[in-house]
Amino acid sequence: MTTELSSTLRITEIFHSLQGESRTIGLPTVFVRLTGCPLRCQYCDSAYAFNGGESMPLEHILQQVGAYRPRYVCVTGGEPLAQPGCLRLLRQLCDAGYQVSLETSGAMDVSAVDPRVSRVVDLKTPGSAEVGRNLYSNIALLGPQDQVKFVLCNRADYDWARFKLDEYGLAEQVGEVLFSPSHAELDARELADWIVADNLPVRFQLQLHKYLWNDQPGH
Repeated sequence: MTTELSSTLRITEIFHSLQGESRTIGLPTVFVRLTGCPLRCQYCDSAYAFNGGESMPLEHILQQVGAYRPRYVCVTGGEPLAQPGCLRLLRQLCDAGYQVSLETSGAMDVSAVDPRVSRVVDLKTPGSAEVGRNLYSNIALLGPQDQVKFVLCNRADYDWARFKLDEYGLAEQVGEVLFSPSHAELDARELADWIVADNLPVRFQLQLHKYLWNDQPGH
């Protein structure tokens, strides 16, 4: 990794909003959305981040983040770990005193991520059309500060996720296991009823930003 690569990142947007999911849902957060993703999940809500973006020096990114005076910063994508410089960005955000989370697809190695970061790892279900990209070796690296998310498209996805929950002992391994309905595919109340009926040790969540801002970029 060259110095140039590690000090410059391609950025789709930097914005201040409410966190729409994960354990800090509802809290004011600055989002740094990196450009590019090697996956093509069929329900992706950030395809506009696949290409384009602006090449920005790391110090410029940190200045823009700092201008909002945030407590929480979320680095997302696309797939942020597809850019090698993301690791340096995460480290410097932690050094600046922010509570930092990383939203990652689960297809990229998270071993080099700063341990101060809460890694939100999305295990891709069969309904995502990218289940074959899951890097299951990541799970052993996760701890109480980390989170595992499942976006569920149907009952088959729910049963698959429930099996993975047991197979890897996720409720004991990580701080939060998150079950979300794919917004246009699975009725939220139906998923909630399944979780209650099975008494699963997971957190049901809706993506708050979809209801408040209809998935508009910058929110």
